[in-house]
Amino acid sequence: MTDRPLVVFDGVVKRFGTFVGVDKIDLEIRKGEFLAIMGSSGSGKTTTLRMLAGLEAPTEGEIRLAGKRINDLPTWRRDTPMVWQSLALFPFLTVRENIEFSLRMRGVEKAARRKRVDTWLERMQIGEFAERNVAHLSGGQRQRVALARSLVTEPEILLLDEPLSALDAHLKVRMQTVLSNLQRELGITFVYVTHSQSEAFSMADRVVIMSRGRIEQIGNPQEIYRAPRTRFVAEFLGSSNIFAGSVTGVDGASVTIATPAGEFVAASNAARPVSKGDRATFVVSDDRVHLSNEPPAAGHNGVQVSVVGEEFVGATAVVHLENAAGALELKAQKSHDELEKLDLTPGAMVWLSWRPEAGHILPGEQG
Repeated sequence: MTDRPLVVFDGVVKRFGTFVGVDKIDLEIRKGEFLAIMGSSGSGKTTTLRMLAGLEAPTEGEIRLAGKRINDLPTWRRDTPMVWQSLALFPFLTVRENIEFSLRMRGVEKAARRKRVDTWLERMQIGEFAERNVAHLSGGQRQRVALARSLVTEPEILLLDEPLSALDAHLKVRMQTVLSNLQRELGITFVYVTHSQSEAFSMADRVVIMSRGRIEQIGNPQEIYRAPRTRFVAEFLGSSNIFAGSVTGVDGASVTIATPAGEFVAASNAARPVSKGDRATFVVSDDRVHLSNEPPAAGHNGVQVSVVGEEFVGATAVVHLENAAGALELKAQKSHDELEKLDLTPGAMVWLSWRPEAGHILPGEQG
């Protein structure tokens, strides 16, 4: 991967009548990177992908691919193949015929077509199904055919629109590995739209979070997870405890914030300096808090909470909690061994605590 952008969105707007689907976004996609675009339904992520593919035209702004303006360039002249959620394979063709279709359309001669298709059949481990009709394949096998069909032309960029959403959980994990390995081996730019945080965070070099047609945050997965920029991002990730209130003190690297749940200390944020009296919102990830039957040690933040319930998530569990007034919903993600030491029956009282440095003040929020 290089820092040189392969794709540039420059002030791009897309309107559908009076509805603004994409609202003046600026985005650079680097050559050779795996970029994931996330957001809830209606966020603009799929519209952004479709504009890059040439399936929608921008209302305003400019899209450049390899330095060339492509706003009005037809889809078939862009070399931006897409893997669809539905896969869009030809059900009346064999696996081999599906993969070689785009080569045939480009006029590649028969011997060269066969050689390239054979290479991709082997790479995707579907050689034994070459003469089989795609309708008779499993979901994972069809997914591999769709990838081979898109990559056999050796494009610079591959667009993927929620390609794993129809697969079972175990197949999703397997295909995530296939996609990650392919992208690294080929050095092709992948632009991947998904609702799934686990997919985006496990595969992407950078993640774009969108809401209401705008980009809320761009960064690597750890940056976004540990340091969300706005309340929307923190809520979208679903792993943050969110506290909003008024700054009552600033002491060097520490900020004291009074909230309805109590007064807490958080580390100051260079991206959002605050002064006494300012409104501020800070978050603490659910895996950075502690649960105990005892009040927190000196120097730690703490709030007494009641147990609402547990949610098992593989090797860990998320304990859902609320403060005494029932006005603030909180959570803690812990191993089962840690939780065995506590009474977690609904209504039981425990202490939730965390170190001040675990609190992150949202730079894009004013409380």
